[in-house]
Amino acid sequence: MSLRIDEGLIAGILRGDKRAIGRAISVVEAGRGSGREPAEALLDALFAHTGRAFRLGITGPPGAGKSTLVTALTKQYRKRGLSVGIVAVDPTSPYSGGALLGDRIRMLDLALEPGVFIRSMAARGALGGLSRAAQGAADVLDASGKDIVIVETVGVGQSELEIAAMADATVVVLVPESGDAVQAMKAGLMEIADLFVINKSDRPGAEQAAAAVGLILSFRVTHDPAQWIAPVLQCVASEDGGIVELDAAIDAYRAHQIATGAVTGKRAHQARERVRQIIEAYRHDGFWSAAKRAQLGAGVAAVLARQTSPYTLARRLMGD
Repeated sequence: MSLRIDEGLIAGILRGDKRAIGRAISVVEAGRGSGREPAEALLDALFAHTGRAFRLGITGPPGAGKSTLVTALTKQYRKRGLSVGIVAVDPTSPYSGGALLGDRIRMLDLALEPGVFIRSMAARGALGGLSRAAQGAADVLDASGKDIVIVETVGVGQSELEIAAMADATVVVLVPESGDAVQAMKAGLMEIADLFVINKSDRPGAEQAAAAVGLILSFRVTHDPAQWIAPVLQCVASEDGGIVELDAAIDAYRAHQIATGAVTGKRAHQARERVRQIIEAYRHDGFWSAAKRAQLGAGVAAVLARQTSPYTLARRLMGD
């Protein structure tokens, strides 16, 4: 399939033009159905220019102060002279289908900062709130020359697990009151977290929360020298407390991954997962033709009347 490429847009992205970056991410967000080909053409053309940025995932339960932490960490990166791209995946509005833009509002003081680009995008019902477009947006920011690309998720459902499929490092943000969240981490979050942050650590219970996470982590320690043990840091992001230490810990993780060669295996796994996701998207888009959607609509009435079951209708739609 021959895909048309907007050479002017590509050139603008590569020189870091903010308008071009914004336009490109809009193309990527529209990359479903009839909008898929322009998005694929763009991302295909940019892919050779990606792979240089360090991709950092920030996740955790709502109310943990993720946006405040991202803001503080971005300011720290700017002090180091690093450019930063931020993709904030917001909940989808039930009315417009667009992002509620909460993260972008909270990051307003960064909006005019040179070397920083912020984009809020809607989850659009993607599993766990991490939209497929978020990876494409990260590619655009990577190709534009950003040193660090931060992806912040809405922190619900499976987004905590999904973000590991696109981030070089994943930071899980909790608060001292996150007792239930600490217990839930045993089900999978522990496996994908590279660093833990107990934010709002000026509140009572911060030490106990950090100790609880550390205790769970201790059960997974092996004698493998290549194993990374996720540190548990305490921060007060609203006052920039602990941000320098978090920055240093992320750098230490990055150095460890390079020194042990683990970064190669991680990126290979991410590449496989991304190809699998693209194939699943092709199958989904290819299956739900207008005729199939009409057949589904007609069949729902029979399901509601108990004249047929959802399983029978599904088999009919699949042609079995």
